[in-house]
Amino acid sequence: MKIRALLVELRGDQVTMLHPETEPKLYTYARVSCGIFTHLLCAAFTVIVAVISKPGTGLFSWHPFLMTLAFTFFMTEAILLFSPHSSPFRRAKHQTKARLHWILQWLCTSCAILGFGAIFYNKHLNSKPHFVTWHALIGVITVCVATVQSVGGLAILYPKLAKGWSLAKLKRYHAASGLLAYLLGSGSVVLGTCSIWFTASVSGSAWYLVALCPTLGALVVMSQVTNTYMAKKRLQC
Repeated sequence: MKIRALLVELRGDQVTMLHPETEPKLYTYARVSCGIFTHLLCAAFTVIVAVISKPGTGLFSWHPFLMTLAFTFFMTEAILLFSPHSSPFRRAKHQTKARLHWILQWLCTSCAILGFGAIFYNKHLNSKPHFVTWHALIGVITVCVATVQSVGGLAILYPKLAKGWSLAKLKRYHAASGLLAYLLGSGSVVLGTCSIWFTASVSGSAWYLVALCPTLGALVVMSQVTNTYMAKKRLQC
């Protein structure tokens, strides 16, 4: 059995010590493996979409590339930064991780807005109707939620902007809304793989393997976020 280090949660000048928790080595190794696999999987999926879409060959080509880059790569990496098992900056200070997280989230939001603009203007040029598919509807909701989420993250970096709110409460709300944004983004990406454009390039068993990439990534991220905050709540009782 491996004894994990004592968790310390800072709330202003108050320090809450959380009890140590034991965890089997096999469980820890499984978490590390899943995290590393998710990094590779999301990067591979982004490359596959880039190869298929060939960004720069047309206005539409920027939409799948930028949206995949936003939600499958940047947002995944932004969340996994805080993973105690698979973060590439595991030994960095929390403040450093927070700033890197914010930068990645703004890269995600910027790519999402540009990707949304590309498809919106492309449909306008071709006189096609807007928001008539589940992919389009969930996509526009995702962009809005991700933008609000990124702006709300400023309150975590600069708590003075949110007077009357405790930092612990802000973090819980931020994590919950961030998970919602990520799941919406992953769902939109998965629906995008069902489009005529994507299935024309990837079909058969290869389609199932490719469509599985954002799905598995979403499961790993969801597990990380829920376990982290549920564990904190349980240990504080």
